[in-house]
Amino acid sequence: MFKFFGQMKGGRGSLITVLCIMVVAVTFSYFLPADSADYGVASLAPAIFLVVYIFMTKRILEALILASLVGFIMVSRPDTMTGIGSFSEWFIATVTAFSENLLEVMLDPDTPWLIIVCGLMGSIVALIERTGGSFAFAEWLGKFAKTRKSALMCTYVLGWTIFIDDYLNALTVGSCMAPLTDKHKVPREFLAYVVDSTAAPDCTLIPISTWAVFCARILEENGWAPAGEGLFYFIKTIPFNFYGWIALIMVPLLILGVIPQYGPMKKAEERVKNGGPLAPPGSEKISIHNAESMELPDNPKLMNLFIPIGVLIGSTVYFDIDMSMGVLFTLGFMFVFYLAQGLMSAEEFTDLCMKGLENMMMPLMLMVLAFLFARVNDAIHFTEFVINSATEFMSPQLMPLIVFLLLGFTEFITGTNWGMYIIALPIVIPLAMNLDANVALCVAAVLSAGVFGSHVCLYSDATVISSAACGCDNFRHSITQAPYGLTGAAVAALLFLGCGFLFG
Repeated sequence: MFKFFGQMKGGRGSLITVLCIMVVAVTFSYFLPADSADYGVASLAPAIFLVVYIFMTKRILEALILASLVGFIMVSRPDTMTGIGSFSEWFIATVTAFSENLLEVMLDPDTPWLIIVCGLMGSIVALIERTGGSFAFAEWLGKFAKTRKSALMCTYVLGWTIFIDDYLNALTVGSCMAPLTDKHKVPREFLAYVVDSTAAPDCTLIPISTWAVFCARILEENGWAPAGEGLFYFIKTIPFNFYGWIALIMVPLLILGVIPQYGPMKKAEERVKNGGPLAPPGSEKISIHNAESMELPDNPKLMNLFIPIGVLIGSTVYFDIDMSMGVLFTLGFMFVFYLAQGLMSAEEFTDLCMKGLENMMMPLMLMVLAFLFARVNDAIHFTEFVINSATEFMSPQLMPLIVFLLLGFTEFITGTNWGMYIIALPIVIPLAMNLDANVALCVAAVLSAGVFGSHVCLYSDATVISSAACGCDNFRHSITQAPYGLTGAAVAALLFLGCGFLFG
């Protein structure tokens, strides 16, 4: 674990820093109540540490590890503290909790699904790049998208069309459009912003998506939607999903220059205009692209991208919007399709699949560690504390605004939008019913908060996947996108406030 810290003032300096963090965490935890449910405001400590550490070091991987350790130190404190023996028990309990929870994360059904889907999507991208499919697509689309604006608008439209799943959307659009936008000197940060802002928002506004099916099930389980009518009730939330709409509307306005670029994104544009690299430093660690180092066939064909992507989308839909089945079926199809053309041998096909999996290791590690951090936040009752702290200020009129702001904050910290929905919706739906608030509006506030929080979170799945697909450092992607996310959130908050009084 400590190899991550080697670049911070040398190995000894890194060790001293880590030891100091652990000592402070132990000292802080010494004064906590025995029951983690009673931590109150202290439950914010790991989250505050995480955000501060990331902005000080710009290293997200080690920040997630250390923040998780801080949380496990808090929940592992012995009931009584009587000398060295208690500290020894504390140390063993902390390491045990870290190990057991990491194992539980790996055994959770969502993690193998994530590894299969994202890992093998990396394989699909590597295979398409090797056959020249991405290159042929960029050449073909370049005949029509002859300007920077038209290339980015094509990216935006393509993002709208792949609405089945946000992972599929981001990985497909980012991989396909990077070669074309590179020709027009578009910073990878801006490409990642366009891709990220048309992935999850798209899926929360179109009822034929993995997000819609997932949320519909939660709405049924928590008593708002009758059995079998979850999707119908999900559709009721679409007009009120203000952040999703605003995020999608802002993209073309920025592309066309109606809204001028500002903040760190403007600096990224200046870097490229002054002859700097398209991708910010460190992007090679997370990028899934290999086209620069691959030997392309003499006559790259467009069908080697379009047909596999079409099979991927079609098979995912056929298997009840199950992306794991869609990815596996598509790889089997690509094996036959590419080998029949003589583009590669079976050995090279396998090697490329492994290379694609290798390219996804960094994104997958970040997401696994984000899940681990979310688990320790659950253990210290972080989300429950944030929600319960605001219930005394709740009213039918203010509830949508408060829900959006509070859950946007918790999602920014935890980075797991679906996990937040599982925790928050069972609390929000009964509370809205008891207060006689507009339930559709309040549920839409939860959905909007999930999209907003994951957009500005430095390590959420949306940030990581979009960064990997576009070949952009995830810290720089998050920092450059954050001002636009905060602008959209401010407008959405005003709309939730107004509609709370209008429909509450």
